[in-house]
Amino acid sequence: MTSGATASLGAPERGPVTNLPLPRYVSMKANEGNVRRGPSLTHRIDWVFKRRDMPVQITAEHGHWRRVQDRDGAGGWVHYALLSGVRTVLVEKDMLAIHARPDPSSPIKAAFELGVVARLGACEPDWCQISAGGYRGWAAKEDLWGVAPDEIRD
Repeated sequence: MTSGATASLGAPERGPVTNLPLPRYVSMKANEGNVRRGPSLTHRIDWVFKRRDMPVQITAEHGHWRRVQDRDGAGGWVHYALLSGVRTVLVEKDMLAIHARPDPSSPIKAAFELGVVARLGACEPDWCQISAGGYRGWAAKEDLWGVAPDEIRD
């Protein structure tokens, strides 16, 4: 690696309000959440999130407001009270195999449909433990949205 490449890999940006890393993933706490054009109640509502537990990515902070985006890059500003630190992911592959262990040759415990929102557990370099609908197991990280490619979780 050149010295220029390593310089750009410095410490992650930190939010000015929370001092947490940006960007970061969270989930929607409410069944409905207004997404506004700017960080205040006076800004126009552009659209409404209508799915509780949906993972979103926080890209900016301003007071009690967080700029978020969904899997498709759509987003805006939401009040922090509508967000939860509980981590979820969106299944991005139809009939995604959920394995007993983080190993493609381990037994398949379930298959999740495209678009399923699952609770995120531990993550290794290429696998994450997820659960939904009473099923729990390991899935390939590349088939999930809501977890960073380099993220490791215990």
